[in-house]
Amino acid sequence: MKTKFIIPFLTLALLFSNTTYSNSIPDTDPDKDRVIVYVLKNILGRYHYVQKELNDDFSKHVYTTFIDGLDPSKRYFTQEDLKEFSQFKYLIDDQLRETNIDFYKLVYNRFLEKLGAAKNSYRALLAQPFNYKKDEVIDIDYDKVPFAKNEIELVDYWRKQLKLSILSRIEDAENSQNEKIKKDPTFKKKSFAELEEEARKEVLKNMNDLYLRIDELENSDWYSTFLNSVVSGFDPHTTYMSPRRKSRFDQEMSGKLEGIGARLQKKGIYTHIVELISGGPAWKQGELEADDIILKVAQGNEEPLDIVGMRLDDAIKFIKGKKGTEVRLTVKKKIDGSTKVIPIIRDVVELEETFVKSSIVEKNGEKYGVINLPRFYIDFNDLSRRDAAKDMEKEIERLKSENVKGLIVDLRDNGGGSLKTAIEIGGLFIEKGPIVQVKYRGEQPLVKNDTDAKIQWDGPLVVMVNEFSASASEIFAAAMQDYKRGVIIGGKQTYGKGTVQNVLPINRFYEKYPSDLGALKMTIQKFYRINGGSTQIEGVYSDISLPSRYSYMKFGERDLDGALPWDKVQQAKYNTTNSYSNFADVVYNSKQRIMKNDKFQKINDYAKWLKKNQEEKTYSLNYNEFKKESEQKNKEGEQFKEVFKFDSNLTFNSPKYELDLFKKDTVLEEKRIVWHKNLKKDIYMNEALNVLSELKMNNNHIAVKH
Repeated sequence: MKTKFIIPFLTLALLFSNTTYSNSIPDTDPDKDRVIVYVLKNILGRYHYVQKELNDDFSKHVYTTFIDGLDPSKRYFTQEDLKEFSQFKYLIDDQLRETNIDFYKLVYNRFLEKLGAAKNSYRALLAQPFNYKKDEVIDIDYDKVPFAKNEIELVDYWRKQLKLSILSRIEDAENSQNEKIKKDPTFKKKSFAELEEEARKEVLKNMNDLYLRIDELENSDWYSTFLNSVVSGFDPHTTYMSPRRKSRFDQEMSGKLEGIGARLQKKGIYTHIVELISGGPAWKQGELEADDIILKVAQGNEEPLDIVGMRLDDAIKFIKGKKGTEVRLTVKKKIDGSTKVIPIIRDVVELEETFVKSSIVEKNGEKYGVINLPRFYIDFNDLSRRDAAKDMEKEIERLKSENVKGLIVDLRDNGGGSLKTAIEIGGLFIEKGPIVQVKYRGEQPLVKNDTDAKIQWDGPLVVMVNEFSASASEIFAAAMQDYKRGVIIGGKQTYGKGTVQNVLPINRFYEKYPSDLGALKMTIQKFYRINGGSTQIEGVYSDISLPSRYSYMKFGERDLDGALPWDKVQQAKYNTTNSYSNFADVVYNSKQRIMKNDKFQKINDYAKWLKKNQEEKTYSLNYNEFKKESEQKNKEGEQFKEVFKFDSNLTFNSPKYELDLFKKDTVLEEKRIVWHKNLKKDIYMNEALNVLSELKMNNNHIAVKH
């Protein structure tokens, strides 16, 4: 998964303040690619959490990972190519020491040749029908399928993959026709030949669109794949970020960007408006609409630049800009096809869906609050701006003003974010004390404390997690569990990411280089629960485990190659809150309800069925057999058709303060209505509310020392 965890630059800035490699490479070598490799290997060797020896095993990792990264579906390289590449299999470590990238150049240049050949192959293969009566199979377990022996076998690989895509489309079209005939017996059914031809045209269009996007990629994009093959040899969460990727990462972390407030998508040669961000400049201006096409971009009164055919990342560079500046978009309107120039003043756009939001629900005559936290966001470039901890504190205060009796913090699908905000949010629920321990390589762990004695919420607390809850989510959930402050409910265990990354601009270490070299997101610490155990690999085990579709799947940190191991450190000194008089009874009651609930048992059966299907990687390419296999799976799956269909009969509403916002922002209101409908149908939320409603606070709140 994408690592979503960084800490402020301060600590590493002190470590690195006197470190620079600007004079280590001769001025006569302007090769940007070599510069990046040189700086990366020095930073990693000195400061990564793991001391990694560059040896033959490391070389083999880079070799395998890079080739798989370029060709995951075995569409381009053959065993003949690999025989040539293999001369470097155990030499890449030596090349890296010498800042030599000959291996990359060889594989990359061959890859470019193969891309050209692939275009010819798929177009030729799709020019005529395949033999759909032939008894043959395809194995799509590409981790185990060998590379094609030669170019002839490679074309056959292509043939089978394309044939599988066509078979799937024909089947979908036939099923669609059968449904139409049920509704209208006079509907004229197309022949197999007609459906097959249409399917081939669809596959051809999709392939052409794919290679149009591939053609837009530059050397730097493919080189990023190579660099990530190198840095991933240290651990799966250490990654190289190109300048474009670093910009997107900053936006994700801060929950804001400067621009017009529109989501864009490339379709063919055109840049389309997908969605306007509620409250953003384009939304306020009112003329730009979803599905409009941007043809030209002008900066204020300057000459417009034609962006038709331009890669999306480059087009976005011209459309985005500093707050207060004007951009003029020449747009082809969806509604009537007319062309119009739309001026928009850029502004800071806040991505509301990344921020805290809350709902109020009544159950058994009592009101309860639900807070959804999508990520632990912060803007490190401007700490005065909103962040997850400030917003959480404010949201709790608003819910308290509406007299809620209990609180659910929903961290499902929350992949993490800022360690700082995780600690501060943990502090909202305890008086003060340690929240997490962090440890650098070769050093003793540091205890990170909440030092504010104020408790923002001292009532019943339930924390919802799932298999996607990771990193900072696990810090918060683990702290609430160790303090016995809240009940953790969700999947059997969370993701299991117990490492900390920092983002380091590479130019900081090679200051004289004139252009942006990107950044390194590097693992510098591991974090540990206050009870001493790491969340690495193990994650946080729920107090109450709920069946989910992922219950039997290979999932989480434990399934990543090269993941750092679980370990433990000395327990921190802390006092449990002794918050509840009936904690064990509530957990027991919930487990009994789950065990007796037919819906949860059906979800568990569904999870087993999904696991079985996940392991089946072979498909028949005989159409009749393909249909039989598919019909059998559909028949089996029919019993799970309504597995998640549920209605709690509860009503979820926005807190009062949002009602004023809705008067100005109907889009936000619509989003909240959809969210509340989903909460009403959420069987997991329903059980979390059952648990919350049963919790009874211990009036004594006696702390127990650990």
